[in-house]
Amino acid sequence: MALRAVVFDYGMVLTSPQDPAAHAELVRLTGLPLNRFEELYWADRHAYDEGKLTGMQFWQKLILDGGLIRSEAEIQRLSFLDGQMWSTVNERMVAWQAQLKKHGLLTGILSNMGDSVLEVLLATHSWIANFDVQVWSYQLLIAKPDPAIYHHILAKLGTQPEETLFLDDRLENIIAARDLGIQAIQFSNADTLRQELIAAGLDDELPLP
Repeated sequence: MALRAVVFDYGMVLTSPQDPAAHAELVRLTGLPLNRFEELYWADRHAYDEGKLTGMQFWQKLILDGGLIRSEAEIQRLSFLDGQMWSTVNERMVAWQAQLKKHGLLTGILSNMGDSVLEVLLATHSWIANFDVQVWSYQLLIAKPDPAIYHHILAKLGTQPEETLFLDDRLENIIAARDLGIQAIQFSNADTLRQELIAAGLDDELPLP
């Protein structure tokens, strides 16, 4: 079956690596050693992405687990900076999405995302609205690599798995997509993606990044 849709992960696909200034400010505001900050930041991230924690609850828990005391205003600042940290745009991939649309392909975002981070991103990046379908994990209370979230976006797009290309930087998410019959490529950078699309024979079906 011909390719009809391309689905993008958000972080590290449509965006570049974390904004170092925002990351440094987060660490500074907590006062934690870097390795301890990273440990606490990622410990409950999946629960945040699944909607089991709001952004405020996520940061309140991190502060508590770190043995810290911070005001509500300071916690709100941490939550805002968290969104800013994921706001660095991969301009080449965003431009490619526009090319795909002009070529007649559907485009979607399938992202593990918490509520407060998404609020910052939507206020910052108007181009997100250009995607035909947006699936943010916290809104469904499920997150990749749960097969249910892939079924959800396929239903929203109205495409079959084999008609859909999925790009994600995390291997476990790629494996889960492939297990459902979705064409999936682990993303590292646009140049490598271009080569992999050619190798897969997809350059006949879509423009290259």
